[in-house]
Amino acid sequence: MFAQFRWVSAVVAVALIIAGCGGAQKTDGVDDKVTTMGSVEVTAKIVNITGEFPPNDLYDYAYVMKYEVLQSHRGEAPQTLYVGQYNPLKPRAEAADARSGEIGGDVTEFRVGDVHRLALEVPIDEYCMAGIINKYAEQTQDPIYWAVWTNRVVQ
Repeated sequence: MFAQFRWVSAVVAVALIIAGCGGAQKTDGVDDKVTTMGSVEVTAKIVNITGEFPPNDLYDYAYVMKYEVLQSHRGEAPQTLYVGQYNPLKPRAEAADARSGEIGGDVTEFRVGDVHRLALEVPIDEYCMAGIINKYAEQTQDPIYWAVWTNRVVQ
């Protein structure tokens, strides 16, 4: 019985060590792009994504997501932000094209609860040359921000 307990304890200990090492490394999302591009820079959490992203094979578009600002780094931003991400099914490093201009970052997918370091411009329609899918249009008159650079934050 004691030998079995020791074996189980050892297995649990190894699993905990592996889980701790296999987790994502902490990062504040800072790089040269996010700290210099755009007129606003924030760390914010996605609190809502309405619906599903349309496929990218039909047309290029910016999809508006709702963020809550956790920290403002540069420029002025309200506590709640509506941010248009260009072609959100593509990783940020592959999203830029002739229509979007220079955009990017290290985010590979968008999920509610994720925290991002964002370089932003406002209003979106001065920067985005594609369709804008904004399912919040009837709920708010707040400005829509254009995501220039989006990096993942792991706390």
